[in-house]
Order: sequence, then C-alpha cells, then structure tokens
Amino acid sequence: MSGCPATFQGGLSPAFVLHRRDYSNTSLLVDLFVEGRGRFPAVCKGARRPRNPASVLLQPFQPLWLDATGRGEVRTLTRVEPDGPPLPLTGEALLAAFYLNELLIRLLGRYDPHDRLFDAYRGALLDLAGGFDLETLLRRFELDLLRELGYGLILDREMAGDAVIADAWYLVELEEGVRRVESDSDGPLVSGRTLIALARGEPLEDAPRREARALLRRILAPHLGDRPLRSRELYLQWHGSKSRAGLGG
Repeated sequence: MSGCPATFQGGLSPAFVLHRRDYSNTSLLVDLFVEGRGRFPAVCKGARRPRNPASVLLQPFQPLWLDATGRGEVRTLTRVEPDGPPLPLTGEALLAAFYLNELLIRLLGRYDPHDRLFDAYRGALLDLAGGFDLETLLRRFELDLLRELGYGLILDREMAGDAVIADAWYLVELEEGVRRVESDSDGPLVSGRTLIALARGEPLEDAPRREARALLRRILAPHLGDRPLRSRELYLQWHGSKSRAGLGG
C-alpha cells in the first residue's frame, strides 16, 4: 500500500494515471481514469516524501487498484496498490500510449464513467506492450472513443443503406455518413477496402493505413479543437521531419 495519508474508505477500483504533476511541497496531483468512476483529478498527499512508494506507483501505464474520497472537484487518494508490473512500453509504442492518454484527457468529461472505453484502453496498452501493429491499434481505439462519446460512424454502409464495396471510392461526411463517389471526385476520398477494414477492426496495410489515418484525423479534429496535440509533436520530434505516421489529431 502507498503512503497516501488517509484511512481506507471503500472498495478499490482498477485505474490508470493519465498525467501527473507536482503539487504543493510534497504531494502529487494526478489525472486518473478509473473503472466505474471515469476520469477525474486527485491529490496524493505526501507522495513525494522520501521512501513513499506512491511516487513510483503513480505513473502512467502502471496498472493500479485505488480508492479516492471527497466531494469537491479534486478528490483525495486514500489507497493505491499495484495491479501487476508497469507495462513495458518503449519507443513508438510509448509515444502511442501517451497519445491515447492525451485523447482521453482532451475528450472525456470528468466523473462520467466509460467502462467499455476503460476496457478498450487497458486492452490497447496491453497490445502496445505486446508489439501489436500501431496503425491498426490506434485507429481501433480512436473509433472506440468516438463511439463511446456518441460520435460513431457506420463505415461499412452508405447513407442510403447499401453495403460499401471494396473496389469503390467514398466520401465520409462527418454529419451524415458515407457516400459513394467517382474516383476522380474532389475531396478526401477513402476506398471501400479501407472503410470495411476499419468497420471490422481488421489489420491495415499500405494505402489503407494512410487513408485511415487521414480520415480519423479529420473526424477527430472538430472535437480536439485548434490546440496541437503534444503527443504528436513529440512523435514528430522523435522521428525528425519525416513522420512514418501513426498518431492522429
């Protein structure tokens, strides 16, 4: 158990730290994503004192069990325990995981449980640690997030109800849906093959990767606003001026 000074008040919940920063002289302020509770900020008092294990535990990508109490906007952590070792994320996988965290911080409201999304997030981190294809994984998570927030799109059927055809070309209109067009039409065209793969969660390869990435960036843009994603800036810096791509936004 950590040294967060308080009395254990209730049941522990699975959780992850999305972001942390120093608070006051010896404490930490953490942005949490907690099963059954959603995203919210909490203070762990005294976490930065010497020999307090809370500082080590309260890191992104460390599966946790925790409890927090309080009635204000910012809760107080009363207990935190590890739920296994930290996930072994390095390189591109680590940057992709920070991107997932930033999406959740930017798009989720506070104290609004999203348990299906919590499961998707936990599964995505495990897949990243296991070397799963980044492009496919990120697109799946972006679509899961949009659906959970009520902005999901039906990608394998046209607005009129006809099934999307792999060899045809389409426009995805954000407020309406999928519309078939000619291959020389204006606009950000997407192949039916890409739309079908996204709808089914199938692996993305070659051209479908680029099309899917561009499509999800366009869909997410109105929700993310004009402020750049820090995780994407870090990704581009890591790769230099040429991005082999993966992160949306």
